[in-house]
Amino acid sequence: MMALTQDELLAEFEGMTLIQLSEFVKAFEEKFDVTAAAAVAAAPAGPVAAAEAVEEQDEFDVILTGAGDKKIQVIKVVRELTSLGLKEAKDLVDGAPKPVVEKVAKEAAEKAAEALKAAGASVEVK
Repeated sequence: MMALTQDELLAEFEGMTLIQLSEFVKAFEEKFDVTAAAAVAAAPAGPVAAAEAVEEQDEFDVILTGAGDKKIQVIKVVRELTSLGLKEAKDLVDGAPKPVVEKVAKEAAEKAAEALKAAGASVEVK
């Protein structure tokens, strides 16, 4: 088997869709028992480009679009999800639509959105 040069690898990655890059990164992580962040630090430029492309897609914002009728409960959840004080959390809830958490992984965004919805808020994940 002939090894590919760095330029050949980059050319291959350029031709891939984001979904294909995402699948490659997952396979790379499993094969070498690393995470995408570790692959970025330890791998040559080809996998780095793939990992960065996937990371961009994996960042989500949780936007509070409305507090609903249980505003106090929503403020409590906002305080749990952030490091905001009571006044800042109240101002965020009063100023909806506002981002509650930004640039988090999909799982964290879903958990935050579920917690806010459980408190009666309306939420959008972007």
